[in-house]
Amino acid sequence: MSKQSKSMVLLPILLLAGCASAPSVDVPEKLQPGSSETLAMIVPAKGVQIYECRVAKDGAYDWAFVAPEAELFDASGKKIGKHYAGPHWESADGSKIVGATKERADAPASNAIPWLLLSAKSDGPDGAFASVTSVQRVHTAGGVAPKGCFAAEAGTRLRVGYTADYYFYTPD
Repeated sequence: MSKQSKSMVLLPILLLAGCASAPSVDVPEKLQPGSSETLAMIVPAKGVQIYECRVAKDGAYDWAFVAPEAELFDASGKKIGKHYAGPHWESADGSKIVGATKERADAPASNAIPWLLLSAKSDGPDGAFASVTSVQRVHTAGGVAPKGCFAAEAGTRLRVGYTADYYFYTPD
């Protein structure tokens, strides 16, 4: 097959692949950061949401959220940090932030953890994450605990895989 023939076969395939990308999903208005903040970086994450079987107020047992545990990546897929209880996001350079939930919205997918807007403050040395003031957790997949557990499972921990994009915002 000639180079020109190969090109004619590959071109429509490449065009179709470009059109088949996932549709963008708008972030709800209540999850928008302050007007004086600018998007500094998008940090993809892959990890687990950790739950523990505990007795609820009504006496039934259910999975209670304990903490996240995830690796953070740059746009090229290189590991640049970690995300863990607090919630904290820590850069490989040692800078870290701690967040507090301001707003939440259900994820578009029913089996995905909610999308969040968190306020953030530095909780470590200067570095890549030190000036971040808000974090959005969006584009979540997975991470939802199953419904209910049994008394015999009390104290048992469950690790449920998830992915998300964390949008880090800094002051203008």
